[in-house]
Amino acid sequence: MNFNSLDLAPDLQKGIDACGYRSMTPIQELAIVPARRGRDILAIAQTGTGKTAAFAIPILQQLSSAKLERKAGMPHALILTPTRELAEQLASTIGGYAQFMSLNIVSVFGGGKMTSQAAKLKSEVDIVIATPGRLIEHLADKTLALSNVEHIVLDESDRMLDMGFINDVYALMQRTKPERQTMLFSATLSPAVNELSHKILRNHKEIRASKVNATADTVEHVVYAVEESRKIDLFKDLLEQNNWYQVLVFTSTKHQAERLHKALKELKIMVDICHGDKRQNARRRAIADFKSGKTQVLIATEVAARGLDILGLDIVVNYNLPYLAEDYVHRIGRTGRAGKSGQAISFVSREEERSLGAIERLIGGNVKRIHRHGFEVSDRQTLIGKASQGKRVSRKNKSSMTKIER
Repeated sequence: MNFNSLDLAPDLQKGIDACGYRSMTPIQELAIVPARRGRDILAIAQTGTGKTAAFAIPILQQLSSAKLERKAGMPHALILTPTRELAEQLASTIGGYAQFMSLNIVSVFGGGKMTSQAAKLKSEVDIVIATPGRLIEHLADKTLALSNVEHIVLDESDRMLDMGFINDVYALMQRTKPERQTMLFSATLSPAVNELSHKILRNHKEIRASKVNATADTVEHVVYAVEESRKIDLFKDLLEQNNWYQVLVFTSTKHQAERLHKALKELKIMVDICHGDKRQNARRRAIADFKSGKTQVLIATEVAARGLDILGLDIVVNYNLPYLAEDYVHRIGRTGRAGKSGQAISFVSREEERSLGAIERLIGGNVKRIHRHGFEVSDRQTLIGKASQGKRVSRKNKSSMTKIER
């Protein structure tokens, strides 16, 4: 199904054409028509399936055809998202769709200057894209009001819940119009997301573009068994052999990220790092350099698991498996986007085997194991046997020494 069959406003259709959109993805086919009719939506769609257009195009269409009473700092649509990176990405993408429309789109997020954001809100604003914390600050400063909001989107709802924004979300929604349209988009369907949907949605349509908590069919998943202490060596070995043009690496901790970063810098590899201790402008620059191709390797913690939209990214490496199985879906969602192929490579130590099992149960399939020569991992029973033998030898030696002392 093509976008030009939707009978959209001419300026909106012109923007969609300019963005190079022709055929709709499954989530767009399923969501756009009911959303355009004003239905509440619960959509479960993995990253990279085109979900931004699925909620943005219906909102833009409705705003284009409505007789809006436009006021400074009083938007008609609100899109909530968990991170600054996502807010910036959404503003850029939706701005592209609306580039020929006379609509004002403003993004507000933590790390940006309150004064400059407040200045943008002083003009007539139609759509606000915001992180919950910064939105609450603007409401407290009275630079923004939500009483005119008729359309609200919770993007990456599962991540917002994981980050503890649930009470903020409830409080913010109380400030919008009671008869609003609400759309909830999530990459995974957790009990918390299910509970949230029943509390805030009315007579909603549930949409699943693929099986629950699935990953893109275009992504190949592989696992390398490796000792934790040999992961840096394995990464360097694979990077050299495969000559990866660009690779995104996820670690579980900042310490792991720093160690890998230092090791690659010593090899003169163009590498950058993105984690919570880095300033916002440094993280932003690191992501921009990676997207432009200036950097070959970008090492990131969970802070970058969402909001990265990198054209043609072939490889994502899980240097460590995430603590939550659902985060695996978000991490590897950086590759295999929009129908293109990608590869998700995970380094798994013995201690992470249980986490791997949880991931396989979540995605509904086994991940291919690769045993690389020179990086073999001793099986658990052998280690237990050696440890038990060591204890017996230790007790025997201790007994001999005791006899000699006597």
